[in-house]
Amino acid sequence: MIYLDSAATTLEKPQAVACASAWAIRHLASPGRGGYPASMGAARVMYQCRELAARLFHVPQPEQVVLTANATHGLNLAIHSLVRPGSVVLISGYEHNAVTRPLCGDPRVQVRVAAGPLFDPDGVYEAFERELTEQVDVVICNHVSNVFGFIQPVERIAALCRRRGKPLIVDASQSAGTLPVDLEGWGAAFVAMPGHKGLYGPQGTGLLLCAGETLPLLAGGTGSSSASQQMPDFLPDRLEAGTQNVCGAAGLLAGLRFVERTGIDRIRRHEQRLCRSMMDALEGVGGLRLYRGGESQSGLFSFTVDGMDCEEVGQALARRGVAVRAGLHCAPTAHRTAGTLETGTVRVSFSTFNRPGQVAPAAAAIREAVRGGAR
Repeated sequence: MIYLDSAATTLEKPQAVACASAWAIRHLASPGRGGYPASMGAARVMYQCRELAARLFHVPQPEQVVLTANATHGLNLAIHSLVRPGSVVLISGYEHNAVTRPLCGDPRVQVRVAAGPLFDPDGVYEAFERELTEQVDVVICNHVSNVFGFIQPVERIAALCRRRGKPLIVDASQSAGTLPVDLEGWGAAFVAMPGHKGLYGPQGTGLLLCAGETLPLLAGGTGSSSASQQMPDFLPDRLEAGTQNVCGAAGLLAGLRFVERTGIDRIRRHEQRLCRSMMDALEGVGGLRLYRGGESQSGLFSFTVDGMDCEEVGQALARRGVAVRAGLHCAPTAHRTAGTLETGTVRVSFSTFNRPGQVAPAAAAIREAVRGGAR
């Protein structure tokens, strides 16, 4: 199988990730619950994970790195911390349901969309500049669109938020591990990211980088301040109720070490080269429309085929041994902005473990599927 769905989950991981998680299952207990080696070892792994994430993503203190179940969990924590009934929230035109559903779940929250054109960073920035009025309370923007690989001008949007005194939440689900993420430099209140994509950790892991006010979604045991019936007022305990996923954290730590050792820039360049090579190989295929954006595109792209359902194309490719994702990708807002809401897209995404030699056979399978009408 040629796996081209790393924007959903990186399937191939560094061997150290599985080894670390397996070792943790056998040797680590719950952090903060005892002074014996198995508990102390778990606390040490959790802290090392926070420490390395803080170094990679420019977080002033490791305690500001909260371990979550995924990016959705982190985004819900961030939104719950900043958005109140009656709040006005400005989002980009390319947000995932992990942002829009928590906001639309409360009819008292007003959502505005800064809908700039696809692969037009200047247009997106101008939309934010126009829509970021005094009435806006919170700004939310993803770094990279999970549908199109569009790299949004987060640095410029963050600077705009700082000038106008508005808190910013960044969804780094598609950029963490492949693009620079800078909590302190951006001045963001929160940055959320999954562990199982570009950080090569296990599913069920994630990170929330915190610089702003925090409110817990869950209340319960933390192994600290146990006499109080209120959640602790300090991080990370304030947002980490209950027993944490220590085995996942051990695997995520190994993934973070792999990313640091390999180099974020090197990973990005490799993925972008493969992405552009694949798009070049598909240029000129009759009825196939590529959504490509030059320097504004990361290591993933989408396409549609005239007269063919994207789900049928995805299934035809699966039969030919090529794994992609087809549909709306949990991001109807992005499709609405780009004009693909009625059709969805077929998405192709790469990781550092994909090889140049996989491009030609995958492109051939796509051409064959298109010519064969998805049979």
